[in-house]
Amino acid sequence: MGEKVAADGIDLADRERYRRKLHDCLDGLHRLLAEKRFDRPRNLMGLEIELNLAGADGLPRMMNSQVLERIASGDFQTELAQCNLEVNILPHRLSGRVLDQLAEELRTGLGYAERKAREVAARIVMIGILPTLHATDLTAASLSENDRYVLLNDQMRAARGEDFALDIRGVEHLVSRSPSIAPEAACTSVQLHLQVTPGRFAAVWNAAQAIAAVQVAVGANSPFLFGRELWRESRPPVFQQATDTRSPELQAQGVRPRTWFGERWIDSAYDLFEENVRYFPPLLPVCGSQEPLRLLDEGGVPDLSELVLHNGTVYRWNRPVYAVADGVAHLRVENRVLPAGPTIADVIANTAFYYGLVRALAEEPRPIWTRLPFAAAARNFDSACRYGIDATLDWPRPGRAGGVADIPAVRLVRKELLPLAARGLDAWGVEPADRDHYLGIIDERCRRRVNGASWQAAAFHHALRHGLDRDAALAAMTRRYSELMHTGKPVHTWPVAWPVAERSAVPGQRQAATEGA
Repeated sequence: MGEKVAADGIDLADRERYRRKLHDCLDGLHRLLAEKRFDRPRNLMGLEIELNLAGADGLPRMMNSQVLERIASGDFQTELAQCNLEVNILPHRLSGRVLDQLAEELRTGLGYAERKAREVAARIVMIGILPTLHATDLTAASLSENDRYVLLNDQMRAARGEDFALDIRGVEHLVSRSPSIAPEAACTSVQLHLQVTPGRFAAVWNAAQAIAAVQVAVGANSPFLFGRELWRESRPPVFQQATDTRSPELQAQGVRPRTWFGERWIDSAYDLFEENVRYFPPLLPVCGSQEPLRLLDEGGVPDLSELVLHNGTVYRWNRPVYAVADGVAHLRVENRVLPAGPTIADVIANTAFYYGLVRALAEEPRPIWTRLPFAAAARNFDSACRYGIDATLDWPRPGRAGGVADIPAVRLVRKELLPLAARGLDAWGVEPADRDHYLGIIDERCRRRVNGASWQAAAFHHALRHGLDRDAALAAMTRRYSELMHTGKPVHTWPVAWPVAERSAVPGQRQAATEGA
Protein backbone atom coordinates (compact mmCIF):
# COMPACT_ATOMS: atom_id res chain seq x y z
CA MET A 1 0.00 0.00 0.00
CA GLY A 2 2.95 2.31 0.37
CA GLU A 3 3.28 2.91 -3.38
CA LYS A 4 3.29 6.62 -4.15
CA VAL A 5 0.22 7.95 -5.96
CA ALA A 6 -0.21 11.62 -6.80
CA ALA A 7 -3.23 13.04 -4.98
CA ASP A 8 -4.23 15.40 -7.78
CA GLY A 9 -7.82 16.16 -8.67
CA ILE A 10 -9.79 13.42 -10.47
CA ASP A 11 -12.46 14.27 -13.03
CA LEU A 12 -14.87 12.24 -15.16
CA ALA A 13 -12.45 11.99 -18.08
CA ASP A 14 -9.85 10.44 -15.76
CA ARG A 15 -12.34 7.76 -14.71
CA GLU A 16 -13.38 6.96 -18.28
CA ARG A 17 -9.76 6.68 -19.43
CA TYR A 18 -8.86 4.55 -16.43
CA ARG A 19 -11.73 2.13 -17.05
CA ARG A 20 -10.66 1.74 -20.69
CA LYS A 21 -7.07 1.09 -19.69
CA LEU A 22 -8.20 -1.31 -16.97
CA HIS A 23 -9.95 -3.46 -19.58
CA ASP A 24 -6.94 -3.16 -21.89
CA CYS A 25 -4.80 -4.48 -19.05
CA LEU A 26 -7.18 -7.38 -18.55
CA ASP A 27 -6.97 -8.20 -22.28
CA GLY A 28 -3.19 -7.90 -22.04
CA LEU A 29 -3.08 -10.34 -19.12
CA HIS A 30 -5.18 -12.78 -21.12
CA ARG A 31 -2.73 -12.56 -24.02
CA LEU A 32 0.29 -12.98 -21.77
CA LEU A 33 -1.26 -16.11 -20.30
CA ALA A 34 -2.22 -17.51 -23.70
CA GLU A 35 1.26 -16.82 -25.11
CA LYS A 36 2.94 -18.31 -21.98
CA ARG A 37 5.14 -15.26 -21.48
CA PHE A 38 5.79 -15.76 -17.78
CA ASP A 39 8.86 -16.52 -15.70
CA ARG A 40 10.02 -20.13 -15.32
CA PRO A 41 9.55 -21.94 -11.98
CA ARG A 42 11.92 -20.47 -9.40
CA ASN A 43 10.49 -21.54 -6.01
CA LEU A 44 10.71 -17.98 -4.70
CA MET A 45 8.97 -16.73 -1.56
CA GLY A 46 8.73 -13.33 0.09
CA LEU A 47 7.70 -12.05 3.49
CA GLU A 48 6.28 -8.74 4.75
CA ILE A 49 5.36 -7.89 8.33
CA GLU A 50 3.34 -4.90 9.48
CA LEU A 51 4.37 -3.53 12.86
CA ASN A 52 3.04 -1.25 15.57
CA LEU A 53 4.78 1.55 17.45
CA ALA A 54 4.07 1.90 21.16
CA GLY A 55 5.66 3.71 24.08
CA ALA A 56 7.15 2.15 27.18
CA ASP A 57 3.67 2.60 28.70
CA GLY A 58 2.14 0.31 26.04
CA LEU A 59 0.14 3.11 24.40
CA PRO A 60 0.38 3.82 20.63
CA ARG A 61 2.99 6.26 19.31
CA MET A 62 2.08 8.21 16.15
CA MET A 63 5.59 8.76 14.85
CA ASN A 64 6.50 6.41 12.01
CA SER A 65 8.13 9.21 10.00
CA GLN A 66 10.59 9.94 12.82
CA VAL A 67 11.37 6.25 13.31
CA LEU A 68 11.77 5.61 9.57
CA GLU A 69 14.09 8.60 9.26
CA ARG A 70 16.36 7.02 11.86
CA ILE A 71 16.13 3.51 10.42
CA ALA A 72 17.04 4.88 6.96
CA SER A 73 16.54 1.54 5.18
CA GLY A 74 14.49 0.70 2.10
CA ASP A 75 13.43 -2.51 3.83
CA PHE A 76 11.15 -0.46 6.12
CA GLN A 77 8.19 1.56 4.83
CA THR A 78 5.17 3.47 6.06
CA GLU A 79 1.81 1.82 6.48
CA LEU A 80 -1.63 3.37 6.70
CA ALA A 81 -1.39 5.06 10.12
CA GLN A 82 1.45 6.88 11.81
CA CYS A 83 1.66 4.12 14.45
CA ASN A 84 2.42 1.53 11.73
CA LEU A 85 5.55 0.37 9.90
CA GLU A 86 6.16 -2.43 7.43
CA VAL A 87 9.31 -4.50 6.99
CA ASN A 88 9.98 -6.36 3.75
CA ILE A 89 12.32 -9.33 3.47
CA LEU A 90 13.99 -9.89 0.09
CA PRO A 91 12.77 -12.93 -1.88
CA HIS A 92 14.34 -16.26 -0.94
CA ARG A 93 14.43 -19.62 -2.65
CA LEU A 94 12.38 -22.15 -0.71
CA SER A 95 15.07 -24.70 0.06
CA GLY A 96 17.85 -25.61 2.48
CA ARG A 97 18.16 -23.43 5.59
CA VAL A 98 15.69 -20.81 4.34
CA LEU A 99 13.63 -20.85 7.56
CA ASP A 100 16.59 -20.15 9.81
CA GLN A 101 17.88 -17.57 7.32
CA LEU A 102 14.55 -15.75 7.47
CA ALA A 103 14.58 -15.86 11.27
CA GLU A 104 18.09 -14.43 11.43
CA GLU A 105 17.32 -11.63 8.96
CA LEU A 106 14.22 -10.70 10.95
CA ARG A 107 16.14 -10.73 14.23
CA THR A 108 18.78 -8.45 12.74
CA GLY A 109 16.34 -6.09 11.02
CA LEU A 110 13.83 -5.79 13.84
CA GLY A 111 16.57 -5.51 16.44
CA TYR A 112 18.05 -2.58 14.54
CA ALA A 113 14.61 -0.98 14.10
CA GLU A 114 13.92 -1.38 17.83
CA ARG A 115 17.15 0.40 18.73
CA LYS A 116 16.33 3.27 16.40
CA ALA A 117 12.74 3.50 17.67
CA ARG A 118 14.00 3.76 21.24
CA GLU A 119 15.92 6.90 20.26
CA VAL A 120 12.52 8.63 20.07
CA ALA A 121 10.95 6.79 23.03
CA ALA A 122 9.07 4.23 20.95
CA ARG A 123 9.02 0.43 20.80
CA ILE A 124 8.38 -2.04 17.98
CA VAL A 125 5.43 -4.31 18.81
CA MET A 126 4.61 -7.24 16.52
CA ILE A 127 0.93 -7.96 17.20
CA GLY A 128 -2.26 -8.31 15.13
CA ILE A 129 -4.06 -5.38 16.77
CA LEU A 130 -2.42 -3.19 19.41
CA PRO A 131 -4.70 -3.75 22.43
CA THR A 132 -4.33 -0.19 23.73
CA LEU A 133 -5.66 1.51 20.60
CA HIS A 134 -8.75 3.65 21.11
CA ALA A 135 -11.04 5.04 18.42
CA THR A 136 -9.60 8.51 19.09
CA ASP A 137 -6.15 7.24 18.07
CA LEU A 138 -7.26 6.36 14.53
CA THR A 139 -8.62 9.36 12.69
CA ALA A 140 -7.88 11.01 9.36
CA ALA A 141 -5.24 13.10 11.14
CA SER A 142 -3.37 9.93 12.12
CA LEU A 143 -2.92 8.68 8.52
CA SER A 144 0.67 8.50 7.31
CA GLU A 145 2.09 11.25 5.14
CA ASN A 146 1.56 9.50 1.81
CA ASP A 147 -0.52 10.82 -1.09
CA ARG A 148 -1.95 7.38 -1.79
CA TYR A 149 -3.49 7.11 1.66
CA VAL A 150 -5.05 10.56 1.36
CA LEU A 151 -6.53 9.78 -2.05
CA LEU A 152 -7.70 6.31 -1.03
CA ASN A 153 -9.40 7.71 2.06
CA ASP A 154 -11.11 10.45 0.04
CA GLN A 155 -12.32 8.04 -2.63
CA MET A 156 -13.61 5.43 -0.18
CA ARG A 157 -15.43 8.09 1.82
CA ALA A 158 -17.03 9.43 -1.35
CA ALA A 159 -18.05 5.93 -2.47
CA ARG A 160 -19.67 5.14 0.87
CA GLY A 161 -21.32 8.53 1.34
CA GLU A 162 -21.52 8.25 5.12
CA ASP A 163 -19.46 7.23 8.15
CA PHE A 164 -17.81 3.81 8.25
CA ALA A 165 -19.44 1.64 10.91
CA LEU A 166 -17.89 -1.07 13.06
CA ASP A 167 -20.40 -3.42 14.68
CA ILE A 168 -18.74 -6.61 15.95
CA ARG A 169 -20.25 -9.06 18.42
CA GLY A 170 -17.69 -11.31 20.05
CA VAL A 171 -16.92 -11.94 23.70
CA GLU A 172 -18.09 -8.32 24.02
CA HIS A 173 -19.91 -6.02 21.62
CA LEU A 174 -18.14 -3.13 19.85
CA VAL A 175 -20.02 -0.36 18.06
CA SER A 176 -17.94 2.47 16.62
CA ARG A 177 -18.20 4.93 13.75
CA SER A 178 -15.50 6.77 11.82
CA PRO A 179 -15.61 9.38 9.05
CA SER A 180 -12.35 7.89 7.65
CA ILE A 181 -10.83 4.51 6.84
CA ALA A 182 -8.27 4.98 9.64
CA PRO A 183 -9.65 2.09 11.81
CA GLU A 184 -8.34 -0.25 9.10
CA ALA A 185 -4.85 0.66 10.35
CA ALA A 186 -5.53 -1.24 13.58
CA CYS A 187 -4.97 -4.46 11.59
CA THR A 188 -1.33 -5.49 11.15
CA SER A 189 -0.51 -8.69 9.34
CA VAL A 190 2.09 -11.02 7.93
CA GLN A 191 1.98 -11.36 4.15
CA LEU A 192 3.49 -14.46 2.59
CA HIS A 193 4.27 -14.38 -1.14
CA LEU A 194 4.83 -17.40 -3.35
CA GLN A 195 5.85 -17.00 -6.99
CA VAL A 196 4.07 -19.60 -9.12
CA THR A 197 3.74 -20.41 -12.79
CA PRO A 198 0.35 -19.77 -14.45
CA GLY A 199 -0.22 -23.52 -14.73
CA ARG A 200 0.14 -23.99 -10.96
CA PHE A 201 -1.53 -20.79 -9.83
CA ALA A 202 -5.09 -22.12 -9.47
CA ALA A 203 -4.02 -25.16 -7.45
CA VAL A 204 -1.90 -23.07 -5.09
CA TRP A 205 -4.61 -20.41 -4.62
CA ASN A 206 -7.31 -23.02 -4.03
CA ALA A 207 -5.11 -24.82 -1.51
CA ALA A 208 -4.36 -21.52 0.25
CA GLN A 209 -8.07 -20.75 0.50
CA ALA A 210 -8.81 -24.19 1.90
CA ILE A 211 -6.25 -23.81 4.71
CA ALA A 212 -6.89 -20.15 5.54
CA ALA A 213 -9.10 -21.15 8.47
CA VAL A 214 -6.44 -23.49 9.85
CA GLN A 215 -3.82 -20.75 9.62
CA VAL A 216 -6.07 -18.41 11.62
CA ALA A 217 -6.99 -21.05 14.19
CA VAL A 218 -3.38 -21.76 15.14
CA GLY A 219 -2.06 -18.22 14.54
CA ALA A 220 -4.80 -15.92 15.92
CA ASN A 221 -3.35 -12.89 17.71
CA SER A 222 -5.94 -10.07 17.59
CA PRO A 223 -8.60 -10.45 20.31
CA PHE A 224 -9.00 -6.76 21.30
CA LEU A 225 -10.02 -3.52 19.62
CA PHE A 226 -10.89 -0.16 21.16
CA GLY A 227 -10.98 -1.63 24.67
CA ARG A 228 -13.33 -4.51 23.81
CA GLU A 229 -12.62 -8.25 23.70
CA LEU A 230 -14.03 -9.42 20.36
CA TRP A 231 -13.13 -12.39 18.16
CA ARG A 232 -9.91 -14.34 18.69
CA GLU A 233 -8.80 -12.99 15.29
CA SER A 234 -10.67 -9.70 14.94
CA ARG A 235 -8.73 -8.38 11.94
CA PRO A 236 -11.04 -9.82 9.24
CA PRO A 237 -14.29 -8.28 10.51
CA VAL A 238 -12.53 -5.02 11.38
CA PHE A 239 -10.86 -4.82 7.99
CA GLN A 240 -14.05 -5.66 6.11
CA GLN A 241 -16.16 -3.10 7.93
CA ALA A 242 -13.49 -0.36 7.95
CA THR A 243 -13.13 -0.59 4.15
CA ASP A 244 -16.78 -1.23 3.30
CA THR A 245 -17.76 1.28 0.63
CA ARG A 246 -21.28 -0.16 0.35
CA SER A 247 -24.26 1.70 1.74
CA PRO A 248 -26.74 -0.40 3.76
CA GLU A 249 -28.93 -0.58 0.66
CA LEU A 250 -26.10 -2.03 -1.46
CA GLN A 251 -25.32 -4.49 1.30
CA ALA A 252 -28.97 -5.59 1.31
CA GLN A 253 -28.76 -6.11 -2.48
CA GLY A 254 -25.87 -8.54 -2.03
CA VAL A 255 -23.16 -6.30 -3.52
CA ARG A 256 -19.79 -7.80 -2.65
CA PRO A 257 -17.57 -6.08 -0.06
CA ARG A 258 -14.08 -5.01 -1.11
CA THR A 259 -12.65 -7.19 1.66
CA TRP A 260 -13.89 -10.70 1.10
CA PHE A 261 -13.07 -14.38 1.22
CA GLY A 262 -14.34 -15.07 -2.31
CA GLU A 263 -17.16 -17.29 -3.48
CA ARG A 264 -15.71 -20.11 -5.62
CA TRP A 265 -12.71 -22.24 -6.43
CA ILE A 266 -10.88 -21.04 -9.55
CA ASP A 267 -9.36 -22.51 -12.71
CA SER A 268 -6.90 -19.73 -13.54
CA ALA A 269 -5.29 -16.59 -12.12
CA TYR A 270 -7.27 -14.71 -14.76
CA ASP A 271 -10.50 -15.60 -12.92
CA LEU A 272 -9.51 -13.46 -9.93
CA PHE A 273 -8.30 -10.43 -11.88
CA GLU A 274 -11.43 -10.55 -14.05
CA GLU A 275 -13.69 -10.75 -10.98
CA ASN A 276 -11.92 -7.77 -9.44
CA VAL A 277 -12.57 -5.69 -12.55
CA ARG A 278 -16.15 -6.92 -13.02
CA TYR A 279 -17.36 -6.52 -9.45
CA PHE A 280 -15.49 -3.54 -7.98
CA PRO A 281 -15.56 0.09 -9.17
CA PRO A 282 -12.11 1.71 -9.39
CA LEU A 283 -11.11 3.77 -6.37
CA LEU A 284 -7.79 5.22 -7.59
CA PRO A 285 -8.26 6.10 -11.27
CA VAL A 286 -4.61 7.06 -11.85
CA CYS A 287 -3.31 6.10 -15.29
CA GLY A 288 0.24 5.12 -16.15
CA SER A 289 2.05 6.04 -19.35
CA GLN A 290 2.03 2.60 -21.01
CA GLU A 291 -0.50 1.41 -23.56
CA PRO A 292 -0.43 -2.30 -22.71
CA LEU A 293 -1.86 -3.75 -25.92
CA ARG A 294 0.39 -1.66 -28.14
CA LEU A 295 3.41 -2.66 -26.07
CA LEU A 296 2.45 -6.33 -26.43
CA ASP A 297 2.14 -5.91 -30.20
CA GLU A 298 5.69 -4.53 -30.19
CA GLY A 299 6.99 -7.56 -28.29
CA GLY A 300 7.29 -5.86 -24.91
CA VAL A 301 6.01 -6.88 -21.48
CA PRO A 302 3.56 -4.33 -20.02
CA ASP A 303 3.49 -3.49 -16.32
CA LEU A 304 -0.36 -3.47 -16.38
CA SER A 305 -0.13 -0.64 -13.87
CA GLU A 306 -3.84 0.18 -13.85
CA LEU A 307 -4.79 -3.45 -13.17
CA VAL A 308 -2.11 -3.75 -10.49
CA LEU A 309 -3.30 -0.56 -8.78
CA HIS A 310 -6.95 -1.64 -8.90
CA ASN A 311 -6.05 -5.11 -7.65
CA GLY A 312 -4.43 -3.48 -4.60
CA THR A 313 -7.78 -1.97 -3.57
CA VAL A 314 -9.60 -5.32 -3.49
CA TYR A 315 -8.66 -6.99 -0.23
CA ARG A 316 -8.80 -10.73 -0.78
CA TRP A 317 -7.30 -12.86 1.98
CA ASN A 318 -5.39 -14.70 -0.74
CA ARG A 319 -4.63 -12.09 -3.37
CA PRO A 320 -3.36 -12.60 -6.92
CA VAL A 321 -0.30 -10.50 -7.77
CA TYR A 322 1.07 -9.66 -11.23
CA ALA A 323 4.51 -8.06 -11.47
CA VAL A 324 7.40 -7.59 -13.88
CA ALA A 325 11.00 -8.16 -12.76
CA ASP A 326 13.99 -7.77 -15.11
CA GLY A 327 11.63 -7.49 -18.06
CA VAL A 328 9.85 -10.80 -17.33
CA ALA A 329 6.28 -11.13 -16.00
CA HIS A 330 5.46 -13.36 -13.06
CA LEU A 331 2.51 -14.26 -10.84
CA ARG A 332 2.38 -14.60 -7.07
CA VAL A 333 -0.14 -15.76 -4.52
CA GLU A 334 -0.10 -13.30 -1.61
CA ASN A 335 -1.37 -14.90 1.59
CA ARG A 336 -2.74 -12.14 3.87
CA VAL A 337 -4.47 -14.30 6.48
CA LEU A 338 -2.02 -14.17 9.39
CA PRO A 339 -1.72 -11.49 12.06
CA ALA A 340 1.71 -10.15 12.96
CA GLY A 341 3.61 -11.80 15.82
CA PRO A 342 3.83 -12.79 18.55
CA THR A 343 7.57 -13.57 18.09
CA ILE A 344 9.95 -14.17 15.21
CA ALA A 345 9.91 -17.88 16.08
CA ASP A 346 6.10 -17.89 15.86
CA VAL A 347 6.11 -16.00 12.55
CA ILE A 348 8.57 -18.46 11.00
CA ALA A 349 6.60 -21.42 12.38
CA ASN A 350 3.45 -20.02 10.73
CA THR A 351 5.48 -19.49 7.56
CA ALA A 352 6.79 -23.07 7.54
CA PHE A 353 3.31 -24.47 8.16
CA TYR A 354 1.81 -22.45 5.29
CA TYR A 355 4.44 -23.16 2.64
CA GLY A 356 4.63 -26.85 3.52
CA LEU A 357 0.89 -27.36 3.63
CA VAL A 358 0.09 -25.40 0.49
CA ARG A 359 2.71 -27.36 -1.47
CA ALA A 360 1.40 -30.72 -0.29
CA LEU A 361 -2.28 -29.91 -0.86
CA ALA A 362 -1.66 -28.34 -4.28
CA GLU A 363 -0.07 -31.60 -5.44
CA GLU A 364 -2.56 -34.08 -3.96
CA PRO A 365 -4.08 -36.48 -6.52
CA ARG A 366 -7.56 -35.81 -5.02
CA PRO A 367 -7.38 -32.05 -4.42
CA ILE A 368 -8.97 -30.70 -1.26
CA TRP A 369 -11.10 -28.26 -3.30
CA THR A 370 -12.80 -31.17 -5.09
CA ARG A 371 -13.88 -32.59 -1.71
CA LEU A 372 -14.60 -29.47 0.37
CA PRO A 373 -17.42 -27.13 -0.75
CA PHE A 374 -16.25 -23.55 -1.06
CA ALA A 375 -19.06 -22.45 1.26
CA ALA A 376 -17.64 -24.78 3.91
CA ALA A 377 -14.19 -23.21 3.52
CA ALA A 378 -15.77 -19.77 4.02
CA ARG A 379 -17.66 -20.96 7.13
CA ASN A 380 -14.41 -22.45 8.45
CA PHE A 381 -12.69 -19.09 8.05
CA ASP A 382 -15.44 -17.34 10.00
CA SER A 383 -15.34 -19.96 12.77
CA ALA A 384 -11.55 -19.80 13.07
CA CYS A 385 -11.66 -16.01 13.35
CA ARG A 386 -14.30 -16.19 16.07
CA TYR A 387 -12.88 -19.00 18.18
CA GLY A 388 -9.19 -19.27 17.26
CA ILE A 389 -7.46 -22.35 18.55
CA ASP A 390 -10.75 -23.64 20.02
CA ALA A 391 -12.50 -23.63 16.63
CA THR A 392 -14.18 -26.66 15.11
CA LEU A 393 -13.85 -26.93 11.32
CA ASP A 394 -15.53 -28.84 8.49
CA TRP A 395 -13.02 -31.10 6.75
CA PRO A 396 -13.26 -33.94 4.21
CA ARG A 397 -13.32 -37.42 5.74
CA PRO A 398 -10.34 -39.61 4.82
CA GLY A 399 -10.83 -42.49 2.42
CA ARG A 400 -13.16 -42.88 -0.52
CA ALA A 401 -16.42 -42.69 1.39
CA GLY A 402 -16.31 -38.92 1.05
CA GLY A 403 -18.34 -36.36 2.92
CA VAL A 404 -17.37 -33.66 5.37
CA ALA A 405 -17.08 -33.98 9.14
CA ASP A 406 -16.70 -31.53 12.03
CA ILE A 407 -13.30 -31.79 13.68
CA PRO A 408 -11.54 -29.64 16.31
CA ALA A 409 -8.85 -27.56 14.61
CA VAL A 410 -6.15 -28.74 17.00
CA ARG A 411 -6.88 -32.41 16.26
CA LEU A 412 -7.00 -31.76 12.51
CA VAL A 413 -3.63 -30.02 12.62
CA ARG A 414 -1.87 -32.60 14.79
CA LYS A 415 -3.28 -35.75 13.18
CA GLU A 416 -3.49 -34.80 9.52
CA LEU A 417 -2.08 -31.44 8.53
CA LEU A 418 1.31 -31.34 10.25
CA PRO A 419 2.42 -34.56 8.48
CA LEU A 420 1.26 -33.03 5.20
CA ALA A 421 3.16 -29.80 5.93
CA ALA A 422 6.31 -31.82 6.67
CA ARG A 423 5.90 -33.63 3.37
CA GLY A 424 5.49 -30.30 1.56
CA LEU A 425 8.63 -28.83 3.15
CA ASP A 426 10.51 -31.96 2.10
CA ALA A 427 9.29 -31.38 -1.45
CA TRP A 428 10.67 -27.83 -1.31
CA GLY A 429 14.00 -29.24 -0.08
CA VAL A 430 13.90 -27.49 3.31
CA GLU A 431 16.46 -28.65 5.87
CA PRO A 432 14.82 -31.43 8.00
CA ALA A 433 16.10 -30.02 11.30
CA ASP A 434 14.52 -26.63 10.55
CA ARG A 435 11.33 -28.34 9.35
CA ASP A 436 11.00 -30.25 12.61
CA HIS A 437 11.86 -27.28 14.81
CA TYR A 438 9.32 -24.87 13.35
CA LEU A 439 6.51 -27.36 12.79
CA GLY A 440 7.16 -28.47 16.36
CA ILE A 441 6.14 -24.98 17.52
CA ILE A 442 2.78 -25.40 15.75
CA ASP A 443 2.36 -28.85 17.33
CA GLU A 444 3.07 -27.48 20.82
CA ARG A 445 0.59 -24.62 20.35
CA CYS A 446 -2.08 -27.16 19.47
CA ARG A 447 -1.11 -29.55 22.29
CA ARG A 448 -1.30 -26.77 24.89
CA ARG A 449 -4.15 -24.90 23.12
CA VAL A 450 -2.21 -21.65 23.39
CA ASN A 451 -1.62 -19.01 20.73
CA GLY A 452 -1.20 -15.24 20.81
CA ALA A 453 -4.91 -14.54 21.15
CA SER A 454 -5.50 -16.99 23.99
CA TRP A 455 -2.44 -15.64 25.84
CA GLN A 456 -3.57 -12.03 25.44
CA ALA A 457 -7.06 -12.81 26.74
CA ALA A 458 -5.76 -14.81 29.70
CA ALA A 459 -3.17 -12.15 30.62
CA PHE A 460 -5.77 -9.37 30.38
CA HIS A 461 -8.12 -11.18 32.74
CA HIS A 462 -5.20 -11.88 35.07
CA ALA A 463 -4.57 -8.13 35.27
CA LEU A 464 -8.27 -7.43 35.87
CA ARG A 465 -8.34 -9.92 38.73
CA HIS A 466 -5.45 -8.02 40.31
CA GLY A 467 -7.49 -4.85 40.57
CA LEU A 468 -6.64 -2.89 37.41
CA ASP A 469 -9.38 -1.16 35.47
CA ARG A 470 -9.93 -2.10 31.82
CA ASP A 471 -7.57 0.42 30.19
CA ALA A 472 -4.84 -0.15 32.75
CA ALA A 473 -5.18 -3.94 32.35
CA LEU A 474 -4.86 -3.70 28.57
CA ALA A 475 -1.80 -1.45 28.92
CA ALA A 476 -0.20 -3.77 31.49
CA MET A 477 -0.87 -6.80 29.28
CA THR A 478 0.59 -4.98 26.26
CA ARG A 479 3.74 -4.10 28.16
CA ARG A 480 4.10 -7.71 29.31
CA TYR A 481 3.50 -8.92 25.74
CA SER A 482 6.21 -6.59 24.42
CA GLU A 483 8.65 -7.75 27.08
CA LEU A 484 8.06 -11.43 26.26
CA MET A 485 8.05 -10.76 22.51
CA HIS A 486 11.60 -9.45 22.74
CA THR A 487 12.80 -12.62 24.49
CA GLY A 488 12.11 -14.46 21.22
CA LYS A 489 10.57 -17.46 22.99
CA PRO A 490 7.45 -18.78 21.22
CA VAL A 491 4.11 -17.76 22.70
CA HIS A 492 3.07 -21.22 23.89
CA THR A 493 5.90 -21.02 26.47
CA TRP A 494 4.84 -17.64 27.90
CA PRO A 495 3.57 -17.59 31.49
CA VAL A 496 0.21 -15.91 31.94
CA ALA A 497 0.70 -14.79 35.53
CA TRP A 498 3.15 -12.05 36.53
CA PRO A 499 3.26 -9.53 39.40
CA VAL A 500 0.74 -6.83 38.50
CA ALA A 501 1.35 -3.70 40.58
CA GLU A 502 0.61 -0.92 38.09
CA ARG A 503 -2.02 1.66 38.92
CA SER A 504 -4.58 2.92 36.46
CA ALA A 505 -3.38 5.48 33.93
CA VAL A 506 -3.52 9.03 35.23
CA PRO A 507 -5.65 11.57 33.32
CA GLY A 508 -3.86 12.94 30.28
CA GLN A 509 -1.44 10.01 30.02
CA ARG A 510 -3.06 8.73 26.80
CA GLN A 511 -2.89 12.11 25.11
CA ALA A 512 0.78 12.51 25.95
CA ALA A 513 1.59 8.99 24.82
CA THR A 514 -0.11 9.26 21.45
CA GLU A 515 1.49 12.52 20.46
CA GLY A 516 4.74 12.48 18.49
CA ALA A 517 8.04 13.06 20.25
